[in-house]
Amino acid sequence: MTRFAYDQFAKDYLKELLQPLGTVETSRKVSAEIREIDIYFAPASPSSSDTIELGLLSRIADTPALIEPFRNAATIAEIRSCMNKLFDIFAELKRQTKGDENRIKESELPRLWILSPTASESILSGFRASLDLESWEAGVHFLADYLRTAIIAIHQLPRTEKTLWLRILGKGRVQQQAIDELEALPQDHPFRAKAIDLLLSLKTTLEVNQNVDEEDRNLIMRLSPIYEQKLAEAKQAGIDEARQIYEQRLSSTKQEGIQEGIQEGVKAERLQVIENLLQVRFGEIDAQLREVITPLLALTPEEFTPLLLQLSREELLARFL
Repeated sequence: MTRFAYDQFAKDYLKELLQPLGTVETSRKVSAEIREIDIYFAPASPSSSDTIELGLLSRIADTPALIEPFRNAATIAEIRSCMNKLFDIFAELKRQTKGDENRIKESELPRLWILSPTASESILSGFRASLDLESWEAGVHFLADYLRTAIIAIHQLPRTEKTLWLRILGKGRVQQQAIDELEALPQDHPFRAKAIDLLLSLKTTLEVNQNVDEEDRNLIMRLSPIYEQKLAEAKQAGIDEARQIYEQRLSSTKQEGIQEGIQEGVKAERLQVIENLLQVRFGEIDAQLREVITPLLALTPEEFTPLLLQLSREELLARFL
């Protein structure tokens, strides 16, 4: 069961990293029989790999690629099975270009990259795999040219930033060191958050599994502090958002209060002016005159002042009552 959890993690992880560089298909079926390729990648044109900092993974993404990640060391049979998928793809491409033999050059055919956490010397020598240290990092073993296959022994990769994104798919100490380096990346790194989220998703999947081994438990323990930190950040973000909403509402309420206060002040000032004018014109403000005050308050000073100065008592009462 844990194997399937890691398989899904590896597919999701590589898909997230490779999407900016081109087209990614996961679980692509080949027609020869019911078989699936874990990752089938076609680079974008023009290539954007120069702008994406994925080190060794970016180099793999320079050309079409089949990527087969393994949680445990790839066996002889598993490597052969991966190569069969590659040859099925070659046959499929040949059928698609039938009658146009020059359409696809040998160098344009996809290359198979087998990502194995470890690889024994007997496995590598049995497939006549060799290093190309002038052009590639240690740990990248190429089979014969026309086989277009490479085995990446993740435990042999140098511990550098260029290999980080592949060492995340390693095992044991290699993977845990890579997770340390991933955490140390700047917070705004474009792939840091995505990789951590996928690792935490893997942690959750492993925790509900009844058959975890010691390595799984160690990985869960290593990821637990990251999970707790993310949880704390989420809680703090919720608190900050709630505080921001409260402060915005408080500010809005204060502003509304200020506006309301201004309006009340203007109303009181107008009332005072109207009462003064009524007293000047008619002396005491009796009950009838007090009833005209409310409709007069609805008018502007420019409107009610001439009325109070020119209209008689009877005319005011007739107009506003």
